[in-house]
Amino acid sequence: MKNILSPSLLAADFTKLGQQLQQIEKGGAEYIHLDVMDGIFVPNISFGIPVIQSIRKNSNLIFDVHLMIVEPERYVEAFRKAGADIINFHVEATKNVASTLSKIKSLGAKTGITIKPNTPVSEIVPYLEDVDMVLIMTVEPGFGGQKFMADKMKKVTELVKIREQKNLSFDIEIDGGVNKDNVREILDTGVNVVVAGSAVFGTEDVENRTKEFLNILQEKQK
Repeated sequence: MKNILSPSLLAADFTKLGQQLQQIEKGGAEYIHLDVMDGIFVPNISFGIPVIQSIRKNSNLIFDVHLMIVEPERYVEAFRKAGADIINFHVEATKNVASTLSKIKSLGAKTGITIKPNTPVSEIVPYLEDVDMVLIMTVEPGFGGQKFMADKMKKVTELVKIREQKNLSFDIEIDGGVNKDNVREILDTGVNVVVAGSAVFGTEDVENRTKEFLNILQEKQK
């Protein structure tokens, strides 16, 4: 499976948003990770549909939208119209997981499902045949810049085994505390989509840091 970098917009400088998106594209990134927070499911508010709509006009990146909101099924159509290519929602945030996945698929977007650090993989096993991506949180969702929870990587190992047993092909994405020092170990567990926020956007040369990350991802390509 292809190793992919998905820089997190949450860590970008919003006064230079267009410029920084161009920098990661020039650096070779194909994805941008968009964290949508409602202040209810997580104790923070980020950005929503208008921001995604506006940057969509000037970006060719794949919009990897991570909904940290309650009842995501109410909004998937609006996010798809705004430009989301992948719509990833939390299993903990809805009672309608299967129908939400079905709705996303019917809109022509890729499906994703996310679990918080303390949610076991068993919670998402019934839905794995219907997802294109599983996102494992390695920090508590809601804030950037937290320390990576290495013990949560056991979930990745578990998911890889299940994927092989069921002959499935979903991507495994990690979000939280990823940096250049730990990304090689992360990739070794079976992760192939890496979200990095401040480790990319928090540097003086965003384009060059994107290239550095992608060089590591290509070096570890299986």
